[in-house]
Amino acid sequence: MTASPATRTHGLRRFVTERAPQPERCELCAVTVPADHRHLVDTEKRALVCACAPCGLLMEQPGAAAGRFRTVPDRYLADPAHHLDDSAWDALQIPVGVAFLFRNAALDRLVALYPSPAGATESELDPATWTDVLGGSRLAALLEPDVEALLLRRTDGGCACHLVPIDVCYELVGRMRLLWQGFDGGAEARAALDAFFADVARRARPVDEAERPSRKAVRP
Repeated sequence: MTASPATRTHGLRRFVTERAPQPERCELCAVTVPADHRHLVDTEKRALVCACAPCGLLMEQPGAAAGRFRTVPDRYLADPAHHLDDSAWDALQIPVGVAFLFRNAALDRLVALYPSPAGATESELDPATWTDVLGGSRLAALLEPDVEALLLRRTDGGCACHLVPIDVCYELVGRMRLLWQGFDGGAEARAALDAFFADVARRARPVDEAERPSRKAVRP
């Protein structure tokens, strides 16, 4: 039996409706959020949470939600006076040219990760080595636990280090996982990586212009 045009149209409309992408929503109040919405770090689940602007502002207040959620800042910083040479990078023993590290407040230690075809891969290097290489830098002193990261990239011209929001690091991980091909990632992944770091460099302000909280040493 052949379906009528009306039945086929209804079925198509139902299929399109069921497959239409759902808008992203704030995971605290359920309001629809724009594509460039803010993120929170859920410190209990160790996960990123989408947030609307009001909820993001609310979680910036001391004691909000008993400290479970922390709003990811939007600052990008660079320290032109701090340079990492090849010997410093070799000491970190990262098998690829990109890595990021952040301070896990619950574990009270640095965690170092790097993008891979399987997602974010944790470095097994002793955190004390990270401290020896980066602990004395001004960017490390400004690093906010859980919500910011030191993002490093090694190129033929040296090694760049920026302080960035933690969510952009996981954005990079997702992009590399999607685009990675073959042993070295492929041309598309390399182009995306260049574009990503060009955007980071464009956004970054010199560390001297940052409002400095009380300086705290980065500990292993």
